[in-house]
Amino acid sequence: MVSLIASLDSNHCCFLFFFRIKHENIVSLEDIFESQSHLYLVMQLVSGGELFDRIVEKGFYTERDASKLIRQILDAVKYLHDMGIVHRDLKPENLLYYSMEEDSNIMISDFGLSKIEDSGSVMSTACGTPGYVAPEVLAQKPYSKAVDCWSIGVISYILLCGYPPFYDENDTKLFEQILRAEYEFDSPYWDDISDSAKDFISHLMEKEPTLRYTCEQALQHPWISGDTALDRNIHESVSAQIKKNFAKSKWKVRIPSFFSHLAFLAQQFFFFFLEYWLLGLLRINCYKPELCLRPLTI
Repeated sequence: MVSLIASLDSNHCCFLFFFRIKHENIVSLEDIFESQSHLYLVMQLVSGGELFDRIVEKGFYTERDASKLIRQILDAVKYLHDMGIVHRDLKPENLLYYSMEEDSNIMISDFGLSKIEDSGSVMSTACGTPGYVAPEVLAQKPYSKAVDCWSIGVISYILLCGYPPFYDENDTKLFEQILRAEYEFDSPYWDDISDSAKDFISHLMEKEPTLRYTCEQALQHPWISGDTALDRNIHESVSAQIKKNFAKSKWKVRIPSFFSHLAFLAQQFFFFFLEYWLLGLLRINCYKPELCLRPLTI
């Protein structure tokens, strides 16, 4: 995949730093090319589709499935945090499957709002996506990597019921709910969900950042590392709520699998030829000397 952004000199070192990110659950930066006005980022191709699509298409979905997904996300975000990187925009739309395989890894994408934590720096910029942003960000207080853990808590909540913990058509009222950390495990949607899952979410969606679970602590919770995640099928309820609350036209009209496969192949060929076109035409300020020394042909 190729991303296009405005060229900013201050971003060069940041992008070079992101070359170091190599994790099985994170979309990697493969290469960078620069023209006079833009930077072209060549990203790892992931073709398995979005998280919600996969859940809706399943016929069987359990707490244990959700637990396995969250464990992959926690492991990847812990890796980022250990490197001093805060994502700052974790949400289901940024979680993609690597391939169409049933057991494909989930991949974290879109680092457009990410920040490298310096030893003396303080993050205070209000950014993120409404509904997933932590209370301290909305309160315009200095914040830390704990904001990512809050977002993982929100994602976990949605994966188990199909609707967001905070919602209002009015952004001001939505932000008031988040600032108060005002959410519930509503009946009947949460009646069949384990107390362990609710406890796990409560520790991540803790209003006070210093009391909130870190990724390391969350990975040790029995709902993730133990056997407390239930195997009861919750697909019907969760998928119905996902369709209702995160509606997309493609969920309303199902495309026959044959044509879906053709579209998938067409996408692969498009990005394949686009990347080679860029290699041939944008041989300017190549950030990988070994590539610059190699003949480039189409």
